[in-house]
Amino acid sequence: MRDTNGLSRHYLPGQLQIDLDKDAISPSVDICQAKSIAEIRASLSHLSEKEASVTARLNNLITFQKDLTRELGRLDLLRAQIGSQAVATRLISNGILSGAGSTAMRISGAVKRLDLEQARVRSTLDVVEQVAELKACVLGVTGSMGAPQDWETAAGYLNRASKIPKETVNGSFAEEMVPTAEVPDPPNVTLDHAAESLRGLFLREFGKAAQEGNGGKVTRFFKLFPLIGKPEVGLDVYGRYVCQGVASRARANLNAGTGGNQRREGFFYANALTKLFEHIAQIVEHHGGLVERHYGAGRMVKVIERLQLEVDVQAGIILDTWSDERSLDRRLTDIRSYAFTFLVQSFLPAQLARSGTPRAGSPAKRGAAVDSQVREDEGVDMKEVDAILSEIAIMLGRWSLYSSFIAAKCKEPSSEPEGVDQDLLVPSLLANSSLNRKVADSLAIPFNVMTTFFFRRSVEKAFQLDEQPSDLSLNSKQPLPSNQPYITSAVDDVMYIVNQIVERSLATSQKDVISSVIPTLARVLGSDFIGMIQRKMRDESYPKITVQGAPPGEQTIVSFLVLINNLDVATDYVKRIVQSRVETEPAAASANGGGSVSSRSLTALFPLNRDAMIVGNALRSLQGSLEGKTSDLISDGIFVVFKNVIKPRLRPILADAFRDADYQMTQEELEETYRDAESDDGNRSPPDNAVQYHFQRGWEILTKPVMRLLTERNYERLLATIISYLGEVLEKRIWSYHGRLDELGAVRLERDIASIVRIVVSGGRYGLRNAFARCMQICLVMNMEKDEGEELQAASTAGAEEEGVEWKIDDEERTRARAMVRR
Repeated sequence: MRDTNGLSRHYLPGQLQIDLDKDAISPSVDICQAKSIAEIRASLSHLSEKEASVTARLNNLITFQKDLTRELGRLDLLRAQIGSQAVATRLISNGILSGAGSTAMRISGAVKRLDLEQARVRSTLDVVEQVAELKACVLGVTGSMGAPQDWETAAGYLNRASKIPKETVNGSFAEEMVPTAEVPDPPNVTLDHAAESLRGLFLREFGKAAQEGNGGKVTRFFKLFPLIGKPEVGLDVYGRYVCQGVASRARANLNAGTGGNQRREGFFYANALTKLFEHIAQIVEHHGGLVERHYGAGRMVKVIERLQLEVDVQAGIILDTWSDERSLDRRLTDIRSYAFTFLVQSFLPAQLARSGTPRAGSPAKRGAAVDSQVREDEGVDMKEVDAILSEIAIMLGRWSLYSSFIAAKCKEPSSEPEGVDQDLLVPSLLANSSLNRKVADSLAIPFNVMTTFFFRRSVEKAFQLDEQPSDLSLNSKQPLPSNQPYITSAVDDVMYIVNQIVERSLATSQKDVISSVIPTLARVLGSDFIGMIQRKMRDESYPKITVQGAPPGEQTIVSFLVLINNLDVATDYVKRIVQSRVETEPAAASANGGGSVSSRSLTALFPLNRDAMIVGNALRSLQGSLEGKTSDLISDGIFVVFKNVIKPRLRPILADAFRDADYQMTQEELEETYRDAESDDGNRSPPDNAVQYHFQRGWEILTKPVMRLLTERNYERLLATIISYLGEVLEKRIWSYHGRLDELGAVRLERDIASIVRIVVSGGRYGLRNAFARCMQICLVMNMEKDEGEELQAASTAGAEEEGVEWKIDDEERTRARAMVRR
């Protein structure tokens, strides 16, 4: 919109714009419609305001008109200057640059025409050279296949001809120039006929050489197939040739044990399978270079696929024969039907168990129930099961090694930089092979089933033959055997089997086997092994107080302590078994001799994909599962020992230690007591050392018998429980002296408490002093000087804590401790 002066409202100043807006929204007052004097006055007032507003706007417009005129004049001057510059530029362009531009266009066009002509000439020369080469190849092939019968030269000419473009070979120029009187056919027809003729000839000669066993001639004709453009035919016939050798060698190895007992004894079938895989590996390794050199990179995979089909057949024959020879199906049926009578009856209530198989040490061990157990054992021979498991482990290990070798040979070139490890993946020719399925069905599944039975039966047998260590006693004067730790024979037997099973399972290098066997070990250890120990602790060796005030029997306590040791030592054994396998440092390998499975890292045993990480996690889960179950049971056992054996004797020891302690004696009375003790020929201890002397004697009588029998870790657990309770009892005793202490007595009491703490934590167990922190702080506050106590009270009132002191007692207890001493 524009006003009467033709200026846009957008360019008006701010105040003028505001005034116009006000006028636009002000209500119009018609004086003709006024009905009162007030309305007339309002209309006049509105007209006056509107007049003033219009006047102000007109004044502003006049002021801005001068500036606008000045700016328009300035723009006219600039337009005149720019116009002259544009005229000069146009003259330069028309007079100077137009000629140069035309010349450049002509030169560029000439250069393009010259380049086109040169390209056409080069193309023509290339076609002429290619036709000349084609003619030479056609004449060379025909001549070589004639009287000389030089097959290598003929194949070489065909190979040279294959490098000529097809459009040249099939072009009209070649059809016109190449045919001669001797070779009148078009070049493509001549070459195709020659290739087909040579293919048939090479196949006949290759087959004849294979029948004669002439390796040199086999290699000679095998190298010629790619030269005549028939690489697939060469690879196929070569695959059939090597497969015939593999089949004949496998049959020879399998028939080697026909005459005697070799099939029934030892690892005959495992060795036969090993020889089969080794033969394949030798073929791939020795012939791979020849194939890659003459047929191109990656072409050996085609031969491997053909070999794998033959391996599926021959290895399947070996596994089927082995399964029949070992009566595997019957053994698996017997294993699945095994009842584990001893284990089952051991977990039955006592009333039911008495009518079944007796437990170890029972007087009825040679009764009818044992005869039933013997008959059950005769159904499954553990030695034969162990031998079959070892044989399966060898075959699975050889299959894993063979799979890793084939996976490495079939691995595609990586785009990763050098030094970056690539995951080794199982190729599809192995994953989808019939042998892979047969290995899973005939080896892996039976291995898992038989391993589970073997371990459970070993645990059962170990507890059937379990024996307590002899000559153990709580009498400190009686010497103990030197074969610490003191455990039952079942622990060593079961842990030996655990180590053997882990070693054998890792030797298979099968992730699926480990994923099945290791959880089974954890389950059987938790349910059968730990369950049997828990049952013995609950039913046979529980140290309960039979008569009011009478301690449990000595042999019961000894048996219970040995069972606690069983749990601790078993946990430590499993921890060492696992750590020795998951360790990958070279030092661990060299320490083990470098030859056993335990000396080889998991990465070397499980190179495929991320199998090593999965296996390591499975082993760690075995350790964690066992530690979780044993730690709870050990804690419960330690608490039972403390509650029924230690605690009833601990209070009397403290009472005896403080029996003659008097903390209200004056200095003269204390000196007189010293003189009496010295005159008593040393039969009485000095009053300053009486508490320490009596407590140390009682403490050693209480703890040494138990310390001799328990393992170090179990004794540390028991000691922590005892000290926690002792700290509470000592604190109550300290509070009981309220009002019965003078300043000298408070010092003596603090010294006695400190001596008790020193005796308890002797042997470097300084971390256990925290249990006595409250006792020591009570004694500390109790013996503070008056000014120190006032400072402590002031700091407590102000809410500030003393620097460097972590108080275990609160302000009220500190005040109570200060009031204990009569000052």
